[in-house]
Amino acid sequence: FPPAVFPLSCAVQNYSWGKVGLESEVAKLLASSDPLVQIQPDQPYAELWMGAHPRGDAVIRDNRIPQKTLGQWIADNPACLGAKVKDAFQGRLPFLFKVLSVNTALSIQAHPNKELAAKLHAQFPEHYPDANHKPEMAIALTPFEGLCGFRPVEEIVSFLQAVPELRALIGEVAAEQLERSGSDDPRGVSAALRVCFTRLMKSEKKFFVDQLNMLVRRISQEAVEGKDTSGSNGDLLLRLHSQYPGDIGCFTIYFLNLVRLEPGEAMFLGANEPHAYLHGDCVECMACSDNTVRAGLTPKFIDVLTLCEMLNYTPAPSSSKIFPATQSQLDPSVYLYDPPVPDFAIMRIEIPPSIKLYLVSAVDSASILLVIQGTATGTSTAAASEMTLRRGSVLFISANESISLHLSSPDGMLLFRACCLL
Repeated sequence: FPPAVFPLSCAVQNYSWGKVGLESEVAKLLASSDPLVQIQPDQPYAELWMGAHPRGDAVIRDNRIPQKTLGQWIADNPACLGAKVKDAFQGRLPFLFKVLSVNTALSIQAHPNKELAAKLHAQFPEHYPDANHKPEMAIALTPFEGLCGFRPVEEIVSFLQAVPELRALIGEVAAEQLERSGSDDPRGVSAALRVCFTRLMKSEKKFFVDQLNMLVRRISQEAVEGKDTSGSNGDLLLRLHSQYPGDIGCFTIYFLNLVRLEPGEAMFLGANEPHAYLHGDCVECMACSDNTVRAGLTPKFIDVLTLCEMLNYTPAPSSSKIFPATQSQLDPSVYLYDPPVPDFAIMRIEIPPSIKLYLVSAVDSASILLVIQGTATGTSTAAASEMTLRRGSVLFISANESISLHLSSPDGMLLFRACCLL
């Protein structure tokens, strides 16, 4: 039998929003996994792609395997996915696993559901490259910040009252409609929110740039005078404006929740959920798709109409955006993040220092294992030889295969494992 468990060398994306040089978790993982890698101190290291995506197919690090990449290997050995996964996802790995190191904000965006994805792809294939949905989940590795989902209405209303420049862009009629909408009528609230947000996003460029400049001048002045600018979300406004001057996305901070994650905390982004990552490092897993509808904080193609039409306008507090992990009953070292979509799930595996031999158990799905902390020697009946695991190591594990880890680090291990639990 060919080896069914093997190490991978993964693709790096140097997007401009990434953390630079060894500030980046992506760069640190690369450097420790392969001592021969030269990290460029002035280069951004934004994303590490662990999977079989055609724009970043992982390279197999095992010279007994004739296939060069994971995508080729899966195409030739589809049974490695597991019978259910292979049938459900047409012989393809259904997820892409990543590490992100975010220095400056990513675009305000949302991902379409399957129905809308198919429609957008048929109409505009140059902007929407496939017909799949793209739910995603981020788990913080360092303190992580993002915008996610619409704030409770009372928070938005208080900004409309404290920030005249915002009110000017939305207009008095729409602002009053939101102020009058009552919590007893959720559909009325969503309709009013849709009108307000759409008015903002479609405002005339010259008008919103003038209003934004006025707002930034006012907040900067208040900050200099030592005033509290939190009623206008001043700190975040100035930060985003310094990154994307004159960008409409700066105003979305008054509509969207600021979510702060501590290491190990997660957020799940379902279809049509507006979001933008702001800062920090995370592991991320998503369905295999590139469909992103953008509307600000970006130089890329923006599609404001589609975005405003598709969004989920249900207000909710930022605390509700934190997705809980459940500790496994069978193995207390495993915490499972199992989102409400079939495409992927993530396990966080925390092996305590007291354990020197640990079994990474078999699941009925192909999986990808990433080492964040610790060192071990891995053995498997399905591997050609023993494997050295250290910070930054990435392994592909075929369905129904397990690995024994012989730990050599004094302080345990931290691993993340992406798989598909149908």
